[in-house]
Amino acid sequence: MGMIAPGTPGAVVPVDGPLPGGVLGEVRIHQQIYRLRPDAGGVCRTMPPQAMALAALGRTPRARHGFGSYFAPEPPLWDDPLLIRTDEQAAQMAALMGAGRGLLMRGNGAVTAGADLREAVVFNWYLEDACRVELEAIRCGLAEAGPQFTPEQVAVRATGSGRIYERMWNFLTRGDPEK
Repeated sequence: MGMIAPGTPGAVVPVDGPLPGGVLGEVRIHQQIYRLRPDAGGVCRTMPPQAMALAALGRTPRARHGFGSYFAPEPPLWDDPLLIRTDEQAAQMAALMGAGRGLLMRGNGAVTAGADLREAVVFNWYLEDACRVELEAIRCGLAEAGPQFTPEQVAVRATGSGRIYERMWNFLTRGDPEK
């Protein structure tokens, strides 16, 4: 999106049907998540550096801190380093993600879904930070022994109350003329 100048229209892609010309093949991922998840009003696919590094190792972050709790016990890994180029692959990936908030793609980034685009973007930032913490745990040699959130802690911490998503959205979009 950073490549589209303010006021310039982006491509409109139908949920059902072929991709319009000039649209990246991976947009199929968005289509399939929307098709599978009526609760998803926003899907975000990015290639953040910590998520890319962790997924390239064939790993995903565990719920070790507040942001990681949103993906407890850990997000799934799409363990294929090749690009998604078919509807069948995208449907399989969407099924693997299920009702979860995010998924890592080995060698190809992260995908998150939320009730709206704001939540999907916020979850993407949370997932990147969870990957950062997991990589630090690996570097310290504590990835296997380090503490993780319990299911009870996750139930309390992975919340949207207190304007958590709105505050993070405001932080992430500060200065954006189109927010």
